[in-house]
Amino acid sequence: MILRISWLLARPGRAGVATLALPVIAFATVTALLLVVIGGAQKFWGWSDDDGFIYQFLAVIALVLLVVPLSSLGGAAARLSARRRDDRLATLRLLGATPATVTAITVLESTVLAVLGALGGVLLYLAAVPLVGLIHFRGEPLGAGSVLLPPLLVLAVVAGVALLATVSAVLALRRVLISPLGVRMRDDAPKEHWIRAVIAVVVIAATYGVMGVIGAGFPLAVMLTVIAVGFGGTLAVLGLVGPWVVRIMGRVQLRRAKTPARLIAARGILESPKEAWRQVSGVAMTSFMAVFAGTGVGVMTALSGGATEDLELLYDIQTGVLITVIGSFLMVACSVGVNQAASILDRRDIYESLSKLGMPVETMEGARRRTVMAPLLLTSLGSAGVSAIVLFPLAGAALIFAPSSVLVILGVLAAGIALVWLGLFATRPVLTRAARLA
Repeated sequence: MILRISWLLARPGRAGVATLALPVIAFATVTALLLVVIGGAQKFWGWSDDDGFIYQFLAVIALVLLVVPLSSLGGAAARLSARRRDDRLATLRLLGATPATVTAITVLESTVLAVLGALGGVLLYLAAVPLVGLIHFRGEPLGAGSVLLPPLLVLAVVAGVALLATVSAVLALRRVLISPLGVRMRDDAPKEHWIRAVIAVVVIAATYGVMGVIGAGFPLAVMLTVIAVGFGGTLAVLGLVGPWVVRIMGRVQLRRAKTPARLIAARGILESPKEAWRQVSGVAMTSFMAVFAGTGVGVMTALSGGATEDLELLYDIQTGVLITVIGSFLMVACSVGVNQAASILDRRDIYESLSKLGMPVETMEGARRRTVMAPLLLTSLGSAGVSAIVLFPLAGAALIFAPSSVLVILGVLAAGIALVWLGLFATRPVLTRAARLA
C-alpha cells in the first residue's frame, strides 16, 4: 500500500513537472561537483615534497568553500521534494493515516529522488573525468587516472547524498506529523531570534582574532586546520544569521512601503524570512568566495610584479581559484532554480487568491522580484564584507582592495546577481501555473 500511495503522490501536481525534476537535477549537481572536487584533491595528497603541502592547503580551502554551499543546496533540494507534497501528506494524516505510514512515504520518495539524482551525478562525473584530467598542475596534467575515485568512495558519496535527503525530509515532516491541520491552513509563522546575530558576531570576531595570531612559527598542519575551520565556521554562520538579517530588512521595508508591489514584497519576506534567505543564500556564499578569489588574484598580481622563482605555483593558484569560482557558480545556478520553485510553492495559495481578485501575473512577478532582489543585494554586500574581515589579518587591505582584486569581486557579484535574474525568469512559468490554477 505504501508503494502505491508513494507512486500516486510522486505524480506531478499543480505546479507541474518542474518541482519533480529540480530536486533530481540539484542532487545530480551536488554529487558531480563533490566527486570532481574530491577527485582533483586526491592527486594533491599524493605529493610529499615541500610544495605539496601548499597544494594540499589550497585543496582544503577549496573543499571547505564548496562543501558548505553544496550541502546547503542538497538540503534545499530535499526540502523542495518534501514541500511538494506537504499538503497531500497532511490530508492523509487528517484522513487517519498513521505517522509511520506518512514517514515511510516521505523517506521513500525523498530517498528515491536523491538516489536518482546522485546516480545521474556519478554519470556526469565520469563524463567529466577526462576533461578534469587535462587540467595542468605543476606543469603537467592531472591525468584521468588520478581524478578517478575508487568505487567504494563513489558509493559513499552517493550514500551521503541519499542520507542528506532522508534527514532533511524527516525534519521537514515533523510539523506535518505534529499538526497536519496547521500545514493545510498554512498556520506557520517561524521567527528568528536575535541570538543568531550574537553567535555570528562571536564566531567572526574569534576567527579574526585567530587569523591574526597564526604565523610562520606555527606548524603547517596547525595553520591548515585553523584556517580551514575558520573559513568553514564563518561560512556556516552566514546561514545562521541570514534569516534574522532578512527579517529586520523586511520590517524596514514594510514601514516604508508606498506601493502595492512594495507592500506585497515586504509581506512576502516577513511571511518566512528563512525562505527569503534560501532564495539568495547561494549568491551570499558566492559573495563570500568572491573576496577570497579576488584576494588570490591580488596576491598573484603582487608577486608577478616582483622577482619570483616559481611562476608555476602562481599559475596553479590562478587555476585553482578559477575552478573554485566556476564550481561555486554551478552551485548557485542550480540553487536559484530550486529555491525559486520552492518559494512559489510556499506562496501558491497567495498567488491563486491574488489571481482571483484580478491581479495580473506581471504585478505578481514584479512583487516577487522585489522579494528576491532586496535581500539579494543586502546579503551579497554583507557576505563580501564578512569575508574581507576574516581575510584582513592574512592579506591586509592592500591586497583585498587592490584594483585586480576589486575587479574580480565586482565581476563575481555581478555574475551572481545575473544568475538570480535568470532563475527568476526560468521559474516564471511555475508562477503562472500556480496563479492560474485555482
